[in-house]
Amino acid sequence: MPRLIRFMSLQTVALACIVLSTFLLPTLAQESSGKAWLAGDHHIHSRYSVGWNRGIDPPAPIIGGDAIYPIQMNALMAKYFGLSWMVSTDHGGPGHSKVNRERAYPELLQSRLAVPEVIQFYGMELDTPGADHSSLIIPFSDTEAEQLFAIESAWAKREPWPANPEWDTEPRMLLALAAMAQQQLPPLIIANHPSRSATDLAEYGLDHPDELRKWNDTAPQVAVGMAGAPGHQAATLNADGSAKLEGARGGYGRYPTLGGFDQLSATVGGFWDAMIGEGRDWWITANSDSHVHFSEGGSDFWPGEYSKTYVWADSDHASILEAIRSGRIFVTTGDLISGIKLSLTGAGSARELFPGDRVVVEQGQELQLQVTLNLSGRPNFNGDNPELRRVDIIQGLLFSAENPATDNSNASTRVIDRIEPDQWQQQGDRISFDIRIPRVEAGMYLRLRGTSGSELEPQPDLRGETPWQDLWFYTNPVRFVTN
Repeated sequence: MPRLIRFMSLQTVALACIVLSTFLLPTLAQESSGKAWLAGDHHIHSRYSVGWNRGIDPPAPIIGGDAIYPIQMNALMAKYFGLSWMVSTDHGGPGHSKVNRERAYPELLQSRLAVPEVIQFYGMELDTPGADHSSLIIPFSDTEAEQLFAIESAWAKREPWPANPEWDTEPRMLLALAAMAQQQLPPLIIANHPSRSATDLAEYGLDHPDELRKWNDTAPQVAVGMAGAPGHQAATLNADGSAKLEGARGGYGRYPTLGGFDQLSATVGGFWDAMIGEGRDWWITANSDSHVHFSEGGSDFWPGEYSKTYVWADSDHASILEAIRSGRIFVTTGDLISGIKLSLTGAGSARELFPGDRVVVEQGQELQLQVTLNLSGRPNFNGDNPELRRVDIIQGLLFSAENPATDNSNASTRVIDRIEPDQWQQQGDRISFDIRIPRVEAGMYLRLRGTSGSELEPQPDLRGETPWQDLWFYTNPVRFVTN
């Protein structure tokens, strides 16, 4: 079915989605009583990511001029590809706040009724002052439409007409974040494709590490992370699925992605590890950035077709938003894994842990962490049976007087073990192994990374390579602090 859907016309897909949603898709939705790993996507465009007729003053929006799909279709496809939640995030332009409020929001309400199995958030891809783009996720409420309208009309850098360069500054973004932090229901901000404009490794473009730190300093409960795996991963595919030799994964046409991940996340001991070492709640996610499916001539997969952001949450808006805020997240491409369980033992007790947790332990205590991973157990949406070939255990220290902070790097971070199939136990679609943590003497963290390939570290992605043959998962860190 996935291969058939991929090459249908847009009109046929829309009809097929309606039929599938009625008869087939409920069998694919993840049902849960209580918390579970729920897959989602926080960066999805609809036809209200408009083009602009700039031949008139002010410019008029052209519906479907950039992204082309109705919100309902995005939700149906998200449901088919196994997502439990999604965020509709159209980007702006002159006066776009009215397009969002008057056109996109009513369609989102319809979509919630049409596809109730997918928990749908309202948001936008914010034209971020002084930076690139960001996913802005609005908390679910009776006032969500007015909340987004107020933010977009006041802060989106492309909102005013005539264009006003004074809206596009870093200090203005900090003012916006401070204002959002004071709202009764603070939204979330996640930096999208942070290195897409970077010209080389450790060279920064529109999103600079110092800037992201200031975001987190100003509003730590709002600015909570960045996209580890950006969207547009199908940019290397032609409409028939063959290789587009000039295509760059993620649209990273200057310096490439690394195994499909942004360099700020994929570099061991790099910027992300520095942020973790500084004790920050700074998480990574994955998304589709869906505008137009590659089979229709675009560069995108459907929501959930390739990338998934899993959160440990109940099936409701508030719980999902809080899971993102607290970093209870792992991300995967190509359905390499579908769940993770961490069990910590030591000092005669055991407890369950999650990515994002901060755990207090006795100084000098020896610990053991049991890791259980759920494999997908079925073909992914390329028709492949993804094979997990290795899991990397990455450890770093939290900065202290003995381990001082350095800009954009954490020299203590390293891969302490590489677990291969002969080192884990497998029962059905679950694998498990133990990590021994000898004598915790100082604050430290662990995060996991796994791959379907043989590269010890993710290498720069070549133009035209298929994303399906280079799959990775990443977890957010578990922090251990001594008392």
